[in-house]
Amino acid sequence: MHWWRKLRLNPLARLGALLLIGLYGVALGANFFAPYSPYETQINGSLLPPTQIYWRDANSGDFFPHVYPTTQGSVNLETGEREIQVDYSQPSALRVLHRDSQGHLHLFDTTGPAKINLLGTDEQSRDQFSRLLHGSRVSLSVGLIGIAISFPLGMVIGGIAGYFGGAVDALLMRFVEVLMTIPGIYLLVALAAVLPPGLTSVQRFLLIVLITSLVGWAGLARVIRGQVLAIKEENFVQASQVMGAGAFYTIVRHVLPQTATYGIIAATLAIPGFILAEAVLSFIGLGIQQPDASWGNMLTLATNASILVLQPWLVWPPAVLIVITSLAFNLLGDGLRDALDPRTLKS
Repeated sequence: MHWWRKLRLNPLARLGALLLIGLYGVALGANFFAPYSPYETQINGSLLPPTQIYWRDANSGDFFPHVYPTTQGSVNLETGEREIQVDYSQPSALRVLHRDSQGHLHLFDTTGPAKINLLGTDEQSRDQFSRLLHGSRVSLSVGLIGIAISFPLGMVIGGIAGYFGGAVDALLMRFVEVLMTIPGIYLLVALAAVLPPGLTSVQRFLLIVLITSLVGWAGLARVIRGQVLAIKEENFVQASQVMGAGAFYTIVRHVLPQTATYGIIAATLAIPGFILAEAVLSFIGLGIQQPDASWGNMLTLATNASILVLQPWLVWPPAVLIVITSLAFNLLGDGLRDALDPRTLKS
């Protein structure tokens, strides 16, 4: 387990792994960490800024963490900003580990009429923090499911092309090259645009994953094919053939496992591409549709110039999380590449 010790000693790889553990842990526990439902709206609560937490009551002077009911007032015609109205007569204390009326346990919420919106509210008066956490389930799962589909496909096709060679190799590689010449984003947009308009978010999510997977395996297949061309000349492969093992058995049992190191590294580095693809499709309105949340469709608010200027807290959190997730996978992938390098494993 020399590679495991080397991976643990890599501080950047550890950082990437810890970030990913935290991100996926919060996504799995979104119902617990989010104070509200991602679909719940607040009365007169459109485009509220992040809620300010107070520690001492303005009226009684008592010391306890609380918030006050906050609503949007009229628009200032000179600046375009909305006036924030705060009702200081109804302090609502913060509480932790509380069950709502539906029996769902939440990490925190409030006891009174006031709501706590850590990242403000969107145009539909929904808590942005809750939507960000629930949207992480979609954005983070796209990469894992996409890899689970595309990488076995790429490895098997690359293995078949490299093992058999000849006409099979030429036919498969020409198809791979044609697929690689098509710009991925344009192909994704074209395929997503022809989806039926009446699809549910679950159906659209599955189709997006399928589309991204079917266009993401070509590069891996080409590299695996090159590795298999060298591996099939090894003695253990020749021995398997002499003993009468079938071609498919030899490929799956003896050849492809020798490419596992590269496959693990490539899979880790490719996951951010799937996450970005979903974000782009949702950003341009061809991915996950409202009212369901994903980091991509939350970024659609960035197309509104007034929100970019007056409510930047609605745009930055999903953008930053996409960047952090991509960076974490790249850090972990680079660490795996260094740890699994055959030249260092022998040292």
